[in-house]
Amino acid sequence: MSDHNDTDDTPDADRDEAATSADSESERAVQDEEAQSSPPAASGGGEDTAGADDEPTIEGLLDGDEPVEADSATGGESDPATNGDADATDDDESPSTADDDLGSDVTVDGEESFEGDEDDILGGLNVKTTEEIEVPDRLVDQVIGQDHARDIVKKAAKQRRHVMMIGSPGTGKSMLAKAMSQLLPKEDLQDVLVYHNPDDGNEPKVRTVPAGKGEQIVDAHKEEARKRNQMRSFLMWIIIAIVIGYALFFAGSLLLGILAAGIIYLAFRYGARGSDAMIPNLLVNASGQQTAPFEDATGAHAGALLGDVRHDPFQSGGMETPSHDRVEAGAIHKANKGVLFIDEMNTLDIRSQQKLMTAIQEGEFSITGQSERSSGAMVQTEPVPTDFIMVAAGNLDAMENMHPALRSRIKGYGYEVYMDDTIEDEPEMRRKYARFVAQEVEKDGRLPHFTENAVEEVILEARRRAGRKGHLTLKLRDLGGLVRVAGDIARAEDKEYTTREDVLQAKRRSRSIEQQLADNYIERRKDYELTVSEGSVIGRVNGLAVMGEDSGIVMPVMAEVTPSQGPGEVIATGKLQEIAEEAVQNVSAIIKKFSDEDISEKDIHIQFVQSYEGVEGDSASVTVATAVISALEDVPVEQDVAMTGSLSVRGDVLPVGGVTHKIEAAAKAGIDRVIIPAANEQDVMIEDEYKEQIEIIPVQHLSEVLEVALAGEPEKDSLVDRLKSITGQALERQVGRSGSPSPN
Repeated sequence: MSDHNDTDDTPDADRDEAATSADSESERAVQDEEAQSSPPAASGGGEDTAGADDEPTIEGLLDGDEPVEADSATGGESDPATNGDADATDDDESPSTADDDLGSDVTVDGEESFEGDEDDILGGLNVKTTEEIEVPDRLVDQVIGQDHARDIVKKAAKQRRHVMMIGSPGTGKSMLAKAMSQLLPKEDLQDVLVYHNPDDGNEPKVRTVPAGKGEQIVDAHKEEARKRNQMRSFLMWIIIAIVIGYALFFAGSLLLGILAAGIIYLAFRYGARGSDAMIPNLLVNASGQQTAPFEDATGAHAGALLGDVRHDPFQSGGMETPSHDRVEAGAIHKANKGVLFIDEMNTLDIRSQQKLMTAIQEGEFSITGQSERSSGAMVQTEPVPTDFIMVAAGNLDAMENMHPALRSRIKGYGYEVYMDDTIEDEPEMRRKYARFVAQEVEKDGRLPHFTENAVEEVILEARRRAGRKGHLTLKLRDLGGLVRVAGDIARAEDKEYTTREDVLQAKRRSRSIEQQLADNYIERRKDYELTVSEGSVIGRVNGLAVMGEDSGIVMPVMAEVTPSQGPGEVIATGKLQEIAEEAVQNVSAIIKKFSDEDISEKDIHIQFVQSYEGVEGDSASVTVATAVISALEDVPVEQDVAMTGSLSVRGDVLPVGGVTHKIEAAAKAGIDRVIIPAANEQDVMIEDEYKEQIEIIPVQHLSEVLEVALAGEPEKDSLVDRLKSITGQALERQVGRSGSPSPN
């Protein structure tokens, strides 16, 4: 293994003395290591050893504790911890995760026990404020839900496997990646140094040393350079004084002496640059890190991800910056022995993904200039260690543009995890949600702690946002936003604690952009009387839709039947998306089977009124069917009714999403009754203020929808009986009499 002092610029005349000095220092360093029961590294001979006046500190650093070689070209042995496959780590190694239990019970005042009834909102947790709830130190213990993902993270950290996490935003992917970095051993961390290569300046040499030693080596080289510069300066001024004295007293020309002195000054200054160029560049500094590195490379360009070489505007005349000083580490190099996290993998260009795969596979990656027009493109370092664990994350669409070979690498040598959106509403989880509030307060550092009632309101909102009965949402980033807004409100009023009223006010203030647009949309419709909530109209139905994820709106649907000039067709307007268009076609199949009339010679026009944002999904199928049947049969539709639901080709009403927000939108618009699929009845979690304003009617079949929505008893009864006889799918039960189900 060659020494790392091969970059020194000692003249050949000093080599014998330098070698003797280096060998003696090496012997002392080896003896020190033996005294510490540490096996000494092989000491090289000294083809390019330091000069006789080199500092012993550099010799001790470079010889006594031999750094790990990253350069295979020098013939040195490589450390398997650096260049070995990341997957070959001994399974018996347990980095700070000796305990198998990644989860953490909620503790109050140092005790795991809790008092009270588990059926209450806090799951039996008896606290007055979140100040009493202890927050775990490790991130992995702070994760709420995602038990499967936490277990995978533990195994991946122990066995050094890569992980891909797919799921909705805000479900804890980045938090789990950070938690993994805390589970890795920090003892393996390394500093990476880049040295000037005297043989080829465009191929800097790379060395790795234990964490913390890199700064010592750089400081030692700087001190050596400073002493050399002092000696050169002293020698320069002596020579200048002699030259000026000779010119003044012997040559009789002061001007000639000054000119000669200037030339000597420039020569010495130019020569000093060579000494400064020998100072290595500390590329990766791991000193002082308490955990393994965590690098978030989401959206990083090629240079930030893979490393880069800065452009040098001075490339000639001896003014250029040495190549090794212009090398910049990329995220893959900074994440060595740690975790590289990349969210939304589909935003990473295909070339970067290919190079990323190379870095994963080889465990090392050379740094070169990423811009073809930059002077740095001529520079390429020796391979730099990239022994990291990659955590790739994204939504479902992130897998579409992901390089197949890169995904295969993760899947074949790691884990794929799908993140849950909700979790069952159990006492233990409710206690953890209370701790989540305490965690958010502690993390922010400026918010007042929450009272018991305030925490209960946050948990109720978690139930509501889940969209499923008996579940809590795991989109905790959005829920954390509610906590912070409520805390800001309390802090603005100089309150000691955040109260329930602050949370309620925060719920109104923290509405999403979609919800604000939807509310304005409803108000404008009221102003222009576009929302009809009284009387009955032929071919017009108040449908319900969702904007974004948490914003309901009332969207009227109108239908008109006209004679056709050719074969009859169904014409729908309103920026329908693919699924919505297919839903209209399915409805037309029901209409053809249901109607006594020959509609092959009629055009059916369907309009989604003022659907500027377009219509996605098939949740308007029931609305479209009711409007068309009303237009065909000339039977009016009650306008105090709104509806939502998907529809099978046989007339069964199928469940849809966002029923809670749709019902609240109907209530805001002044509508009295809402028809929803019976399967969604358990998902209704409307706010208390709307419970008395609206009646919720669950249905299972289109015949039940018509029985509630159509006006005029004789005509309606005839249509309903006909539909029942055709499909045979209607359940014989009374509808339209049940009140609103409890959100609890």
